[in-house]
Amino acid sequence: MTTSTQIQYLKGIGPAKAKLFERLEIQTVEDLLHYYPRTYQDRRLNSTPNEYNSESLVVFKGRVLRTQQIPARSVLIFKAFLEDEKGQQMECTWFKKRTFRAFRFDPFGTLKKDFHINNEVWIIGKREDKNNFFGNKVTVDEHYPAADVLTKLHAGRLTPIYGLTEGLTNKQFRQFVYEALQTPSLAAEPETLPPVLLSKRQLLSAPQALKAIHFPNSLAELESARARLAYEEFLLLATAWGIKRTQTKILAKDYSYEIKKTLLTPFREQLGFNFTNSQKKVINEIFKDLCSPRPMNRLLQGDVGSGKTVVALCAMLLAVENRYQAALMAPTEILAEQHFLTFKRILKGLKVNLAVLSSSTKAAAKKKILKELAEGKIDILVGTHAVIQDDVKFHNLRLAVIDEQHRFGVKQRSKLKEKTAKLDLLTMTATPIPRTLALAFYGDLDVSTLSELPPGRQPIQTESATSKLAYDRVREEVKKGRQAYIVFPLIEESEKVSAKAVTEEFEKLKKVFPDFRLAVLHGQMSQAEKESVMADFAAHKTDILVATPVIEVGIDVKNATVMVIENAERFGLASLHQLRGRVGRGEHESFCILVPQHAGSIAKERVDIICATRDGFKIGERDMQLRGPGEILGTRQSGELEFKAGDIFKDRDILYQAIEDRDELLSQDPALTKPEHFLFRQKLTELYQKNWHLIDLS
Repeated sequence: MTTSTQIQYLKGIGPAKAKLFERLEIQTVEDLLHYYPRTYQDRRLNSTPNEYNSESLVVFKGRVLRTQQIPARSVLIFKAFLEDEKGQQMECTWFKKRTFRAFRFDPFGTLKKDFHINNEVWIIGKREDKNNFFGNKVTVDEHYPAADVLTKLHAGRLTPIYGLTEGLTNKQFRQFVYEALQTPSLAAEPETLPPVLLSKRQLLSAPQALKAIHFPNSLAELESARARLAYEEFLLLATAWGIKRTQTKILAKDYSYEIKKTLLTPFREQLGFNFTNSQKKVINEIFKDLCSPRPMNRLLQGDVGSGKTVVALCAMLLAVENRYQAALMAPTEILAEQHFLTFKRILKGLKVNLAVLSSSTKAAAKKKILKELAEGKIDILVGTHAVIQDDVKFHNLRLAVIDEQHRFGVKQRSKLKEKTAKLDLLTMTATPIPRTLALAFYGDLDVSTLSELPPGRQPIQTESATSKLAYDRVREEVKKGRQAYIVFPLIEESEKVSAKAVTEEFEKLKKVFPDFRLAVLHGQMSQAEKESVMADFAAHKTDILVATPVIEVGIDVKNATVMVIENAERFGLASLHQLRGRVGRGEHESFCILVPQHAGSIAKERVDIICATRDGFKIGERDMQLRGPGEILGTRQSGELEFKAGDIFKDRDILYQAIEDRDELLSQDPALTKPEHFLFRQKLTELYQKNWHLIDLS
């Protein structure tokens, strides 16, 4: 048997159980060995406090003194009284629900076999009497006969706990992993990491690390195993990025740009404001990329309200000046529409043909757009996922901009690049990405950061309060001639359900604010209705806009000074930060009031963080820690870009080591053709061959 053997052939599994493993994406013995524990429990006797034990956990090993079965009306109870070698006693209890079948056989029959008088047994459970000084009562979760040779897997050690599916228990899973670790081929399995790096970083061998990640003998050994496996994950991905980046830089564009200023100069003159120094710097970086002979792959990040859209439009106008087409893809219809309306307004009078395309575009209008797009009559196409549909053909697309890139999956982003042979790509995010994350997920991608807000932006006071206090603030501000947003979360996945819910709240709020003008906005409204509502709000024909999170991005009303977020605990950190950014855009003092209802510990932490800081980098990093970087960066659905052992926050030093070693490795052997690198190259190919197109700078 080898590690590539199908899981069903491992002792004790078989075809039926193999289907349960498939739910966990485990098909081979190798997959099983690389399915790492979710956490551990310290089940050593008299262990010193650490992150893997808790006050409520009881680990006890003792000799059975006596047992007792207690009948009760709704529940059956079995007790065993144990004594350890020091004379300490423990009262152990099991509960079973009374059922009809319980009258036909003894539900504790199997249990009693392990609890004959004088048998020695390990008990794992929860302390019953936390206030009892002696703590000698336990509700039992697991028990193991001390004489059983397999008990060493479950008790008396740092015990692995796995994330499982229904039908599999941790006890079973540990025994299957143990069986897999006995596979003779594992010990003989060749080392994939280059020997020089193993020695340089003093890492465990692959077999040592696999055994220790599942069954560590100590906390130190566990950390050594995790560090080795994390380093390997980081090195593989960093090397894939390095090779792909080299390949990308070899590509040459068969087109070029010339800064003609026929559109850019009049555009800048009619904007009505000056670019910040940060915007000027970033525009220069982007223009330099566009004018270079290599395709651009740049990430533009900037906090909410920092002016990313205007910067991106400058890049698109440079493309249009050179008779090329540009496309901007946004994650929602309302954001795409908002961009389209903004572009139309600030490009008024300039010879730029714009179009917007989404799933709600009428058939006749779509047919006309597709025809004009293919003929090159449309200069800039703004749209949603509709932009990447197969029937969308461009005449000469050269620049693609992806807004709020983390909301698109990697595959969706890469599909846009398939629209033409070579393409300059600018991705944008308002969730600033810490350096560590940029290194891990974007492979040293070129990053431009807008580090300052346009002049005149006001700091936003953020607080958590009740609906009553929040509405008092709304009333106070509207009486001063200001405007307000009241946002409700997406109650269900279905937009229709959320539209109904927000409409009901809207009716209630009309009674709360009878003297003010209210409007409602949600995703189920037609494009014309949305545009009308937004236009009325911008023109101050409405005082209070009641909405779902469709207003999270893209809306700019300088007179709006209050943002009330109902059920704030239902929003992610990035969404809260984005929503807050809809106010504070004018000269008036602004407020963001979070109204949580039933906040658990993580939800409360999100609310506390938003109240405590306006720093987008801190918020972005904490959001990724809470939700996971795969979800934030749009890589979760690809699977291949996630780490099983590594944690890019906790292990940033290991990540930096891996990148340093990657650079040294590729400088000495760019194609990894040396014999000592053969197995590492093979592993790299196995991991990324199917998804090589995903390892790019999108």
